[in-house]
Amino acid sequence: MSSFVDRAQLHAKAGDGGAGAVSFRREAHVDRGGPDGGNGGRGGDVWVVASPNQSSLLGFRDHPFRRAGDGDHGSGRRRAGATGADLEVPLPVGTVIADHRTGEVLCDLAVAGDKWRAARGGRGGRGNAAFASNRRRAPAFAEQGERGEERWLALELKLVADVAIVGFPNVGKSTLISAISAARPKVADYPFTTLEPHLGVVRVPDRWSTGTADFVVADIPGLVEGAAEGRGLGHEFLRHVERARVLLVLVDLAQTVGAPPQAQRSTLLEELRRYRPELAARPRLVVGSKADLVADRAPGAEVCELCVSAATGAGLPALVGRLAAMVAAARAAPVTATRTVPVVHRPLPDGVEVRRRGPGVLELVGPAAERAVALSDLTDDQALDVVLGRLRRLGVERLLVRAGARDGDEVLVGGLSFTWFKDGSEAALAVGAEEAGRRRRGRR
Repeated sequence: MSSFVDRAQLHAKAGDGGAGAVSFRREAHVDRGGPDGGNGGRGGDVWVVASPNQSSLLGFRDHPFRRAGDGDHGSGRRRAGATGADLEVPLPVGTVIADHRTGEVLCDLAVAGDKWRAARGGRGGRGNAAFASNRRRAPAFAEQGERGEERWLALELKLVADVAIVGFPNVGKSTLISAISAARPKVADYPFTTLEPHLGVVRVPDRWSTGTADFVVADIPGLVEGAAEGRGLGHEFLRHVERARVLLVLVDLAQTVGAPPQAQRSTLLEELRRYRPELAARPRLVVGSKADLVADRAPGAEVCELCVSAATGAGLPALVGRLAAMVAAARAAPVTATRTVPVVHRPLPDGVEVRRRGPGVLELVGPAAERAVALSDLTDDQALDVVLGRLRRLGVERLLVRAGARDGDEVLVGGLSFTWFKDGSEAALAVGAEEAGRRRRGRR
């Protein structure tokens, strides 16, 4: 089974907020101690981080679930609950994150250390001490914690390499990368031996004295004509070329692939251009392989800037030197728009939306509406007053009128059921205390 996985899914579940406490001060010689319930702790966030220590998405293929810590509940004496622990999920550099349902790109972890919040932790609920006022001296209710954000994300890895070797199947890409680096991909005398990309680090001779750093080469599985349209798993392989600074176009001088070097070069460059037009302007080096199998002046060799033999080592020092110089120049060049611009995902707005669920049934949707009804005991008349006051301040009465609500319609919000009625020019929501409490308990 392959250890390289470049597509996977991530289920990110942020921590739930802790509930606020309902507590009253109880001490000797203190008459009628007031409310002292503390607030609940906030739930932890789920963060994804680009880590150079990760090279594959294998760990998410069978185990996609990642969850941050929940916030602790508040307690008496105004003691707040502890904040839930954040969770950092390391991903390979070059991972693109998209919404699993819509496909919208949310983040591009193109540089080591890039960090993005994949799921936001829920707010902690306020304790009953926070609801005390001149009118409410002893509130017997508190706020529930908010649920943490939960979402499915699609992960796609695009390898980050200095040089990408592209060529037809069986032109000697794997043999070449094994000759110039420590990579040891499978090598055999038949096409499509390589079914997954391989990375190799090329050590540059005298790199300390020349100032030329080592560079990373990627062996991309063989491309065929029509790869830009997905033929031969073209899209699966071509996306690994996108981030390479330099392209090494490898053509077979021995023509074992059935096409002359000129045709190989033209087809490969056309497929790259059709897949991503900007790849046509990427620095590239056209190299002829298997030079040991042909005469000194092989037909078509004039299209190659270098001719090499991975079997005998001929031309390899010159190849490494040329690639090192091209990589150094590309690294020194100003950053161009080759990196996908990260799309910052913003939390849902705190507005309220009205949706009709059926005849005589409407639902209030939105984080603000759900927070408005998230109190611990809605059998308490004071708690109901707080809920109805919050909903009015959110303008839900005006929204319901616009949605065509009629007397007696059921209004759902956060697991509760309210009854809508309109009397003359006045509009209001009403709910029976026992019914609200029953629905709240049945929901949990």
